[in-house]
Amino acid sequence: MTHDLVTALHPLLTAEASAEAYACGGEPGDLEQAVWLRLLERLESDGPPPDPQGWLRKAVRAEARRSRRTTRLERPYGAEPADDTRSDPEQHVLRAARYRALRDAVRRLPGRCPRLLDALLSPKDLTYREIAGELGISQGSLGPERSRCLGCLRRLLTPEVASREARG
Repeated sequence: MTHDLVTALHPLLTAEASAEAYACGGEPGDLEQAVWLRLLERLESDGPPPDPQGWLRKAVRAEARRSRRTTRLERPYGAEPADDTRSDPEQHVLRAARYRALRDAVRRLPGRCPRLLDALLSPKDLTYREIAGELGISQGSLGPERSRCLGCLRRLLTPEVASREARG
């Protein structure tokens, strides 16, 4: 019964949600999801509505009104809360320390890993072809080599990160 009702109402809900979404400043998918949730709650408590199409239209409009009210009350942040671009001295020092620790660990890597990772971290933003030419290796072996080097770097940094966190 529920599956048949969902199948029968799906095209109507898609059309109604698409028609109402622009006016409420929301996404059609969000409206659809809210109405499906309402329908499931209703089915659990009161059973199927006597006029499913009429109920669906009313539910879409009610959700659109709720969405408009919510949108009017929301205010954007002046700056993103997780915005790390501020240049306060503490952030600058911590970023520089992380960068130094990364560069030190890269220098301790075996083989041609230091040169490879230096090329990948280069501000020049080199392509794989340019990096392969600079290192004298084939472009096809660059990906596996990079993966191996990053694995080594991860293993090298894990004890340092774990010991810093443990100190508290």
